[in-house]
Amino acid sequence: MPSTYVNNLRLEEMATGEKSGTWGTITNSNLELVGEALGYGTEALASDADATITMADGASDGIRSLYVKITSGVSLTTTRTITLAPNTVSKVWIIENATSGSQSITISQGSGSNVTIGNGQVAIVYTDGGGASANVVDALTDINIPSLYLAGTQVTSTAAELNILDGVTSTASELNLVDGSVAGTITNSKAVVYGASGEVNATTLQIAGNPITSTAAELNILDGATLDVNELNILDGVTASTAELNYLDITTLGTSAASKAITADADNETVISGAVRGTVTSVSSSSNVTTYDMNTTNNFSTTTTETTDITFSNETAGQSGNILFVNAGHVVSIDADVHISNADLTAINVAGTYLIGYFSPDGTNVYMSATPALVEGS
Repeated sequence: MPSTYVNNLRLEEMATGEKSGTWGTITNSNLELVGEALGYGTEALASDADATITMADGASDGIRSLYVKITSGVSLTTTRTITLAPNTVSKVWIIENATSGSQSITISQGSGSNVTIGNGQVAIVYTDGGGASANVVDALTDINIPSLYLAGTQVTSTAAELNILDGVTSTASELNLVDGSVAGTITNSKAVVYGASGEVNATTLQIAGNPITSTAAELNILDGATLDVNELNILDGVTASTAELNYLDITTLGTSAASKAITADADNETVISGAVRGTVTSVSSSSNVTTYDMNTTNNFSTTTTETTDITFSNETAGQSGNILFVNAGHVVSIDADVHISNADLTAINVAGTYLIGYFSPDGTNVYMSATPALVEGS
């Protein structure tokens, strides 16, 4: 009866009564192969294709080793399947994917489960030797490690704590932003963590690179304001300076104060404690028409240079004012929407100096009255 090789290491098993005189040699060879099964070996893929690696019967073979480094003479272009044969071998392997091309390899033995090993990675697998439906299984799946040490230091984190990292895509630099952070206090170049009461203590605030120099007391002026978001957004685009905004720092609504904005009180009244002055705009006749633009000012002055018709533009309801009118001896008339007594119109048609008051009640009509010719005091 010839020798057989049906064991898991493909050692030669001699039949009873055979191999007379060679038992010692065969036994020594088997012992060498057992030692090989506990050591290191290599296997090289000859091409960029799936491959079957068959453990040799009774002869030295890299695939028999406990630790097998799989290389390739060419760069792999995709994940390749490595089938371990025969599919009746039940064995533990430590397999390293050292192939070229940065591709994974899939370890298989039959139609059962497989294990895929990433490029440059090592996996501990076992085969069940189940024949055509044989399985390759990751031996470290669901492994229970009571204590884990890295470089001599024990890892004391629980599995639940380590699982917090599941799905984390942050880099080491990004995670280090938390290192040194203090709850409630801003630390330079570190993440901001709210304090127990939701507070953040900052030394400097910036918006778009511009530092906010207001003190907390100045910002606290807004404390108690009933402004909503839309009202606060009114500040978007404000270019007023601090000095200009401080014009609104008034003592009493409705009462004017030096160097402050004028306001009205609850009755829409304003008390002016100082003088109110308006500009005087000189208006000349053009094409025999003298036009007073109410958008320009309230007070005007005119010296006639030709026959002229008095009119107004941009009439505004409620606006009033004065015109210092000097007739140098020309005929004066009024526009259809301008109203004046016949006596006053007759008066200002005589050479002289007159003070004309005007008022528009409706934004269309303008009513005027004129003083008699004025004389200079002596």
